[in-house]
Amino acid sequence: MFEITRERTFSAAHQLRHYQGRCERMHGHNWRVLVTVAADELDGQGMVMDFHDLDRLMGEAIDPYDHQHLNEAPPFDTVNPSSENLAQVIGEKVAALLPKGRVRIVRCDVFENDRSCATFHFPK
Repeated sequence: MFEITRERTFSAAHQLRHYQGRCERMHGHNWRVLVTVAADELDGQGMVMDFHDLDRLMGEAIDPYDHQHLNEAPPFDTVNPSSENLAQVIGEKVAALLPKGRVRIVRCDVFENDRSCATFHFPK
């Protein structure tokens, strides 16, 4: 199996609902998102997929949240905008945008800072 990972960043504010602490107040992050995709076999060019194509798909999934208050953007207007939920929502959006067939998403990592990361894993 082969894997590739692409990284994108975006800036957004959020506030955690029902959280006992400072993070219940609105604050912002420069979020870092890594998406890993895999294929059992490489394509005719010797790639899992083109990094530029993965970057474009990630942009489609992430751009609606850039410079937004996440609590006001669906689905986070009803779902708590935790790093874990961001990893799932962004990962599932990328998964839905991938061409059907050979390439599948493996994981989506969301960093809210350099020391804190949440990961959503996809079944094989």
